[in-house]
Amino acid sequence: MKVCLDSNVLVSAFATRGLAADALRVVLAEHELLVPSIVLEEVDRVLREKLQVPPAVLAVVRQVLESQTIVPRPAALLPVSVRDPDDAWVLASAVAGGADLLVTGDADLLSVAAASPIPILTPRAFWERLRAT
Repeated sequence: MKVCLDSNVLVSAFATRGLAADALRVVLAEHELLVPSIVLEEVDRVLREKLQVPPAVLAVVRQVLESQTIVPRPAALLPVSVRDPDDAWVLASAVAGGADLLVTGDADLLSVAAASPIPILTPRAFWERLRAT
């Protein structure tokens, strides 16, 4: 399965222990992780500026993410009305990359799940889906 994890899930996975970290481990071990370039940039920025992660740790995080399938910014947005333009690009990138689903904790993305061409799940819903299979 091709899984796109949004920046909030990846930041949580690298910065804390818990559901996001567990989900990332399973995706890395058993599935294909799609990393939109916009997500890669956001993860780097948040870890560096907001969480003040040391440069050596940032380099490891970037190496892990860059070893996955990087999805470049697509040419156009989808016809789905997402309030935050950055989130609209995340969704468009996930679809352009062929993701089977997008995992996020972002309310703006979750609010358009019914209109999305791919499932948009919370980390908890994703975890439950993984465990059910």
